[in-house]
Amino acid sequence: MGRDYNAAMPAPPFDVRPVNWNASRDKLRAVRRAVFIQEQCVPEELEWDDADDRAYHVLASDEEGDPIGTGRLNPDGQIGRMAVAKEWRGRGVGAAILQALVSLAGKEGLRIVRLNAQTHALEFYAKHGFTAVGGEFEEAGITHRAMELRLEPEPLEID
Repeated sequence: MGRDYNAAMPAPPFDVRPVNWNASRDKLRAVRRAVFIQEQCVPEELEWDDADDRAYHVLASDEEGDPIGTGRLNPDGQIGRMAVAKEWRGRGVGAAILQALVSLAGKEGLRIVRLNAQTHALEFYAKHGFTAVGGEFEEAGITHRAMELRLEPEPLEID
């Protein structure tokens, strides 16, 4: 019997949704602590800043509700603090987080979003339409490159 290619694909075993920083702070911080501070050795004092209070945040959770990824969008259109738990990388979590952040930017009327990509992730962001701008630079001891994505204006609905 052949495979039914018209059958709906099962939903991914994770969920990505916008969250409030104050309500979800512990889960967001847990992912960022594991990825940036523990794994990538970013100094803790560089990881935490006052932008978290003003930013939009998205949280990826597994089927049990445990945090597995996060990212934030600052009001000026800067995407940052994208992190995915090591065991969840390569499974679409980062792409879903990025898509959620870009969608939030569009809903806020932003026409351009920017991010500072670690150089090993340049290809990932390029696959999602981001273009590298400028040269490489160091941030928290890690080589980065600025990237940007121009958003299409949403069409006006006129009756």
